[in-house]
Amino acid sequence: MNTFTQILRGLLFFVLAIFGMAMAFIFMVSTAIAIGILYIVAKIKGRPFGARAYWEARQRAAAASAGRYRPGAAKQASRFNKNDVVDVEMREIR
Repeated sequence: MNTFTQILRGLLFFVLAIFGMAMAFIFMVSTAIAIGILYIVAKIKGRPFGARAYWEARQRAAAASAGRYRPGAAKQASRFNKNDVVDVEMREIR
């Protein structure tokens, strides 16, 4: 009876693994289709397609909604302000 249980468990695990792989494949295909649609829409609208272009557009939109839009602000926003840097000295206390 133990052998039958082991075979049944192995078969159920195999079916579950196949089902999980099928779900992962469907997810990958649907993601590829979605990225393809985004690429086509970006090409039709004449906009660049990429993470950097998307992030800069979001930064411009946020700055414009706050009323402080300046051209080139996205490049300046990525740099840190030197006045905000604090030099900290640490000592070991014994």
